Amino acid sequence: MRFSRIIGTGSHLPGVPITNDDLVARGIETSDEWIRTRTGIAARHFAAEGEMASDLALVAARRALEQADCRPDDIDLIVLATSTPDYVFPSTATLLQAKLGMTNRAPAFDVQAVCSGFIYALALADKFLRLGEAHRALVVGAEVFSRILDWNDRSTCVLFGDGAGAIVLEADELPGILATRLHADGRHHAELWVPGQVGAGKVQGDPFVRMEGQAVFKFAVQVLAEVAHEVLDLAKLPVEALDWLIPHQANVRILQATAKRLGLPLERVISTVDRHGNTSAASIPLALDTGIAEGKIRPGQTLLLEGIGGGFTWGAALLRY
Repeated sequence: MRFSRIIGTGSHLPGVPITNDDLVARGIETSDEWIRTRTGIAARHFAAEGEMASDLALVAARRALEQADCRPDDIDLIVLATSTPDYVFPSTATLLQAKLGMTNRAPAFDVQAVCSGFIYALALADKFLRLGEAHRALVVGAEVFSRILDWNDRSTCVLFGDGAGAIVLEADELPGILATRLHADGRHHAELWVPGQVGAGKVQGDPFVRMEGQAVFKFAVQVLAEVAHEVLDLAKLPVEALDWLIPHQANVRILQATAKRLGLPLERVISTVDRHGNTSAASIPLALDTGIAEGKIRPGQTLLLEGIGGGFTWGAALLRY
């Protein structure tokens, strides 16, 4: 029987940290205390002018490949999650493929599920490997959310940042990814969305992130706890078997509330939101790579990754590292 295992991780945050005080200095009507107490965010990173999602993905991907001791052409599938692609088309995944210098014509495609995009991408790649359609997959989350922020809306512009995270999955006889579960409910789309589009060469509608914060918080805490139990039940494991919860890094209050619902102490939650804010599809692989680099996450441990994003979309992946 075939399974898939993580054999390498990598991440990248562009530029220098932009602190809350830096945002105040730029003229945003807020304060370090206001942001920290409501979100737990202390800093975020913004891509330079002309720096795109594929550029951030490239750095994270190279680091993951190096850790996995793989060459680019050892990869026979790329699944890239992003809500801020380089272009309308081609896909950012194919642009990453070209920048990596890949010549093996492996399939490469984007996934758009906003902040749960990495979970969607991971679940898809896992199924490709289990079915024997690929042997090694590069799974990436990359975002440049700074391009779609309204700097006059302090309820959203202080929350987001840019970044990328990547993993290399390899087919194996030993279980790595134990269970995945994906959901969506489009009835909630207007609670977190960018209600604009490009048409006839012009922006039509509102091109910035808009969010109903309280509605998102309430829904997120409920469904993240539910989907966590779903994947645990699929793997026939109790909550107590978890070594680490690695949730989407959106808001420290959501992290805390989710852990409480699951009965997990905060000491078993990987939290990096203070360092980079909400990086959407990049946040889970960023937190995963950080936890590994800092020596918290060790081989043999059981991890629960989960996220929720605009749509609403949400999902979870249970794995043994």
